Amino acid sequence: MKIIKTVLMFLLFSNICLCQTSNNISISFTEATVIDVLLTLEKRTEYSFYFDENWLDTTILISNNFTNTSIEDVLKTILENTDINYFIIDNKIILSKNNAIRGEIPENYFQSITNESSNNNIVQNETNIPVLQKQYTERNTYINRKTYYIGKENPSSLKKNYTLSGYIKDAKTLKPIENLSVYIAGTSINTVTNSKGFYSLNIPKGLNILKIASMGYGNPIKKLVVYGNGTLSFNLYEKLEALDEVVIASNRDDNIRSAEVGVTKIDVKGIKNIPLVLGERDILKVATTLPGIKTAGEGALGYNVRGGKVDQNLILFDDAVLYNPSHFFGIFSAINPFATGSVNIYKGTIPSEFGGRLSSVIDISTKEANTKEFAGEGNIGPVTGNLLLEIPIIKDKAGILIGGRATYSDWVLKSVSEPSIKNSKASFYDVLVKYNHKLNKKNTLQATGYLSNDTFSITSDSVFDYSNRLGSIKWNHTFNDKNRAALQLATTEYKFNIIFDGQLNRNFDFGYTINETQLKLKASYIHSKKHKFSYGASSKLYAINPGEITPLDDASVVESKRVAKERGLESAVFISDEYEINKNILLNLGFRYSTFTALGPSSQNIYTDDAPRSEESVVETREFTRNKPIVTYGGPEFRVSARYALSPSLSIKAGYNKTIQYSHLLSSNTTASPVDSWKLSDLNIEPQRAEQLSLGLFKNFDFGLYETSLEGYYKKIRNLLDFKVGAELLLNENIETELLQGEGKAYGLEFLLKKTKGKFNGWLSYTYSRTFVKLDSEFITNRVNDGNFFPANQDRPHDISVITNYKLTKRYSFSLNFNYQSGRPITYPIGKFTFNNSEQVLYSDRNKFRIPDYYRLDLGVNIEGNHKNVKLAHSFWNISVYNVLGRNNPFSVFFVNEQGEIRGFQSSIFAIPIPTITYNFKF
Repeated sequence: MKIIKTVLMFLLFSNICLCQTSNNISISFTEATVIDVLLTLEKRTEYSFYFDENWLDTTILISNNFTNTSIEDVLKTILENTDINYFIIDNKIILSKNNAIRGEIPENYFQSITNESSNNNIVQNETNIPVLQKQYTERNTYINRKTYYIGKENPSSLKKNYTLSGYIKDAKTLKPIENLSVYIAGTSINTVTNSKGFYSLNIPKGLNILKIASMGYGNPIKKLVVYGNGTLSFNLYEKLEALDEVVIASNRDDNIRSAEVGVTKIDVKGIKNIPLVLGERDILKVATTLPGIKTAGEGALGYNVRGGKVDQNLILFDDAVLYNPSHFFGIFSAINPFATGSVNIYKGTIPSEFGGRLSSVIDISTKEANTKEFAGEGNIGPVTGNLLLEIPIIKDKAGILIGGRATYSDWVLKSVSEPSIKNSKASFYDVLVKYNHKLNKKNTLQATGYLSNDTFSITSDSVFDYSNRLGSIKWNHTFNDKNRAALQLATTEYKFNIIFDGQLNRNFDFGYTINETQLKLKASYIHSKKHKFSYGASSKLYAINPGEITPLDDASVVESKRVAKERGLESAVFISDEYEINKNILLNLGFRYSTFTALGPSSQNIYTDDAPRSEESVVETREFTRNKPIVTYGGPEFRVSARYALSPSLSIKAGYNKTIQYSHLLSSNTTASPVDSWKLSDLNIEPQRAEQLSLGLFKNFDFGLYETSLEGYYKKIRNLLDFKVGAELLLNENIETELLQGEGKAYGLEFLLKKTKGKFNGWLSYTYSRTFVKLDSEFITNRVNDGNFFPANQDRPHDISVITNYKLTKRYSFSLNFNYQSGRPITYPIGKFTFNNSEQVLYSDRNKFRIPDYYRLDLGVNIEGNHKNVKLAHSFWNISVYNVLGRNNPFSVFFVNEQGEIRGFQSSIFAIPIPTITYNFKF
């Protein structure tokens, strides 16, 4: 091996025409390295090779047979998949990395330089001098920085732009980093890494400065010289400043650049500093501090998003539906915070791939297991313990994540002096297992299994039990830099059970189950910088056991009864296009067409049109055999949003969202309950339909240090499900006789101010929202409040949340939460009358009054362990007080007739301050 610099300099700068030898050779190789091939050619031919061994990849093995082949063709073949070019002069073959050596000066070379200089002189007017100075300064700033050479130069190619792609990972955990902004300095070329840390850019040939905009990983810079298509993957080290983050944020200025309206991304790491009841990190509770997302009250199940009911939210956990996301009467979330990787909430423009709900999608993804080293995380609190383990199976390729959480809360209940509480019990657990495997560069596989269970007994004669069981498997395949696809299979089961063992021989066992299984194919295609498509199809099969009651023993007088099962098939096709018209205007055009078919076996009643639905108004009963279609509903669902950038830090967005919901939650309570049941649409119950218009203004200040948004919305709902007074919902074979379907409308204004970093950070959110229902009918028994609009149960006009964190030092910080909500509507008794010698209560119009307003203050102190790199585990203490002011916030107001006197009572969940100490650890 010989390297002669003088020869290289001579070749690069001389204007002499050089000749090449073209003698043919015959030679064969079997699993030989490139270096071995070159040395063999040097021995077997008259050629001498000049190269640097460090340029050649010794892992590439060559097996080929050359017969009477020119040396040029041999070299093209063995160097085809490398970044090495070659040049032949006489009997010398000189290799070069990336760039090509030319034997003569290109035609019009000096003329093109002159023209370029001349053009530069022309544009150097008074207006453009600052621009030229900035470009000159920026190029010289990086002159001494390491240069990365991309691709192999082809002198005959006329292409001016090439594709650069790669993966960006965390240097410590080797996990992909998503939502990083990757761009070329001085241009408008940019992109964002996806969930796999992958990026792809179409960049010009020659010198480029690649920059990364990141809040947690600094702002790395790479100097590139681009000769052709190529890859550049690298790892980033997380900055210590990332520990300061307590905000809900994504990429810097992503809220300005994206086209979606009403999208929230929760920073899972940041919620550890937020004081919550009993020290539990709760992702969904944090979500309720954001604009447009509420609960019916403290300890309530479910969430109300932009005026919607609790059943109008699609909660996905690794692509599988989670029907009940709560533990312990709604006090805790059923989502393990340590296992959660990302949480995206869509409450404005819902992506076209999601369907089946009217109001929102809460898309929760668990993180991938560490495939490099064993790791774990957990906490110990006053009522729960949590442990998560990450175990590598195949180094750098496959790993398994195992998480478990359980409560030991019975000691709390038994310590209470009140007998009714002391004798009660409540416990829960959840278990998560996830396996992720990188099969090769183009294929990855992940599988998730989840189980949660709650058991509680408030009275000595009843035991309630409910559980979630779900599983999903997902295969991701990359066809090329522009085409990707994912195939998902998910199944979900939610069930509850009630066992009553009393003293009146009415002991029984009651159970309910809903199951769904979905197959979904989603693909993406990057057509160009202006068009990015996402498309696919899905199909979901429902199976519901509406209820079955059996006597608990032979002495029970309860008769066995079973309501017929329900089945249905929901299918959809979808497509969306992110269309960038220019740098200011970005459109997201989505379309979904969904259908639902109710399936037999089933008995469907047909009612007369001139009377309210009842057993007396049935005119016909139709029988449907197994899998026979009963009725089919469907329609188009448009998902459209647009962004207009008024400046790099200010944009205005608008969106239109049309959704259809084919399943309904049956609940006559003001708040959701674990024993609420679901009902599919059929001949007598039509699907709910909604349309929503959104408009928002988004502004960032001080280079993204402060983020602000102001969004307004208006929503209309048709076929909204409600119930008659005193409706019997369980074990009712003719449930449609108890239901009412009407109209709904909701509108509101949402404001959010966030400080994303610094010693003092957090957010302030305010929501003004109104939600109304109209239940009108030609029959007076089916008419509520004279057929006029009235406030819905979830109507709470004002909602204010303040979440703050002050970092005193790297180890000590203080947190404060404040929350205020208007009281929700309620129906009060306003009088009494006598009927048939019995005193009856006269109630007001439905939801005419309100319970008292809700407000709460929480304080917390957070103590980080020392920051030594080498130690058994990194620790974190949280000391907090929930409801510092001891506010007796009403959960519900009810009335009891005691000896002819109507008395009102108020119930509360936490009426006193709740102190908590929680120990968290990570290794």
